[in-house]
Amino acid sequence: MNTYPQITTLRKIRQFTLATIDGLSEAQFNQTPEGFNNNIIWNVAHMVAAEQGVCYLRAGLRTVVEKDFYNAYKPGAKPEKHIAMEAINEIKSLLLASLEKLEHDLQENIFGEYSPWSTRYGVEIGNIHQALSFLPFHEGMHLGYIIALKRLI
Repeated sequence: MNTYPQITTLRKIRQFTLATIDGLSEAQFNQTPEGFNNNIIWNVAHMVAAEQGVCYLRAGLRTVVEKDFYNAYKPGAKPEKHIAMEAINEIKSLLLASLEKLEHDLQENIFGEYSPWSTRYGVEIGNIHQALSFLPFHEGMHLGYIIALKRLI
């Protein structure tokens, strides 16, 4: 049973994201329109990386994703290379798989310690529950970027 309504919200955001990007070509995923500093696949991967940083790293835990993946898509990173369709499909699958792992880890209560911090938007986060409350805002913002990028490609 899901006891975390934020997970339900995140799942809906991620399912909508997947529906929004369904059918895009490799070139469309990788295109960075003028005036933007990232592309659609970077935003999708960033949603996963940010979840990993906000939930796992801030709790002193290892990320579920590889360190290279996290570093390529963490806050402040920018697209550095063309992403092939096979890797795009892996990133898309991580949207739901990482969320399932997060839900499992929440139920296992592994997020005991947590380093308090303040987001660039001024939101104070002091525990995993506040982190979960912040994530839908963050992911909704990146979904908005994805929709804007899709209109321009």
